[in-house]
Amino acid sequence: MSVFFSSISEANPVQSGDAEALLAPLGITISPDESSDFNTLLAALHDCAENVLALPDYQPIPDVNKYPRENVRRCTEEEQVLGHAWSHKFLIRGNPNGGSLAGKSISLKDVIAVAGVPQLLGSDITPAWTPSIDATVVTRVLDAGANIVGTSTCENYCHSTSSYTSAQGVVENPHAMGYSAGGSTSGGAALVAAGLVDITIGGDQGGSIRVPAALCGCVGLKPTHGRVPFTGISSGDVLVDHAGPLARTTHEAAKCLDVISGYDGIDDRSLASPAPGSTRFAEALLQERPGRLDCFKVGILKEGFEHPLVDPRIRSLVRTAAKNLANLGATVEEVSLPEHIHGPALWTILSRIAGTQTLLGHSTGRRGLCMTEAEQSRLPWTDDGFQRAFPSTKNVLINGLYLMSRFPNIYGRALNVGRRVSDQYQAIFEKYDVVVMPTTPVVAPKHGKRGLPLESLQPSMGLTVNTAIFNVTGHPAMSIPVGFAPAKDDERVMLPVGMQIVGGLWQEKKILRVGHAWERCFNWREIHYSRDSNL
Repeated sequence: MSVFFSSISEANPVQSGDAEALLAPLGITISPDESSDFNTLLAALHDCAENVLALPDYQPIPDVNKYPRENVRRCTEEEQVLGHAWSHKFLIRGNPNGGSLAGKSISLKDVIAVAGVPQLLGSDITPAWTPSIDATVVTRVLDAGANIVGTSTCENYCHSTSSYTSAQGVVENPHAMGYSAGGSTSGGAALVAAGLVDITIGGDQGGSIRVPAALCGCVGLKPTHGRVPFTGISSGDVLVDHAGPLARTTHEAAKCLDVISGYDGIDDRSLASPAPGSTRFAEALLQERPGRLDCFKVGILKEGFEHPLVDPRIRSLVRTAAKNLANLGATVEEVSLPEHIHGPALWTILSRIAGTQTLLGHSTGRRGLCMTEAEQSRLPWTDDGFQRAFPSTKNVLINGLYLMSRFPNIYGRALNVGRRVSDQYQAIFEKYDVVVMPTTPVVAPKHGKRGLPLESLQPSMGLTVNTAIFNVTGHPAMSIPVGFAPAKDDERVMLPVGMQIVGGLWQEKKILRVGHAWERCFNWREIHYSRDSNL
């Protein structure tokens, strides 16, 4: 110990009383006879930290010679589509020898690191930062022959399921101007649904893939927690972080999932995932008897339909779509899991506490890649940055700090209850292959506006009543479009409706098969809610 203390630098800034100042907000004191020792130990710790910061970082090195970045640029107003769906445009050409995604155009949610491409996170709280790495999913789709054509707008710090909160501008629903594209993978869902890119890779912490897929009319797949490594993707909370594809068909989503799945040797969330390249989800869809679900058992989740927020027209249309699976050979029955309704509350507690820790740079306890460049650019928080934040981000910080100060055991309780709900779902999946329910309780609402907090947050409230629980339990869940229903404010405006298909842990094959069979036999674009059609 004497050698350790003798190494304390003369420039060390720790002074007498610093240890006491750290403990004061907790109402804890240090006895006078211990004060000097604790401040000496604190000074030694400071030097230790300085020594670690002086070490070279260890980041994956992208192969920019093999995959050069061409014409990276912020989109001009003339280049923008669907409001402000693009963040940056560029071109990275995929493997010239081809692969399962050869020729496919891909956009990436603007939380996925691409070396040399500034990342905005939908925010102007801090300046854009430019990654020096490629996320694992980036390298994998390029190796599979896809061309990456840009990053797509995401909502402000990914804290919204609306599409008007990004500091870069509003994203319009491709089916009706003035209506939400959903969030937080807003730009990507709109681009896919409009046919402007083939696939988007998004992130989903509470519904951020499935909600915009449902509102825009495309397929959005949140895989089992950990199936897709999150390396190089900005995290909200390691417990609920999921990455997955948005596409126009389940087969395209399956092809992308085959490519991006598998442990990458870095992200411990994906330790249980099968080896990269070992899944054959897309191939299995083509081998199955087309449009048949013989021997499949489908559960219609009572609580997912009967939540008071679910619009009766959505309830009717999705129930009809689910019952039509019986025409394909499936057994379709109602099933109940009362604790499903606790999903939003459990998700709120977990995501507010962990989200606050992430925002403050306090996230710990996992092995993986830390994007230290991003942390350096965003921290520490300042009052100026906080004032520029969208109310949803401000609310995360306020909520998280409140919960940690007033309910010291609430995170653990929510985690335990979430595990119970997960186990209850697993028990259901021993009897049923999948369960189905509406993805969102309503069709796309009109855009809100940035005003006082309640006014700003209102358009997003309730959209995740059926999605957030599966971020807590980790089950794979996919939204597919099953028809159109009228906008709440205008019966003449018809907007897409999504049906969520959920399967057991690691059972993506089943939910993809159900979605694919439904697509093969029914054209969602021709299905419109009508009082006269008994839908």
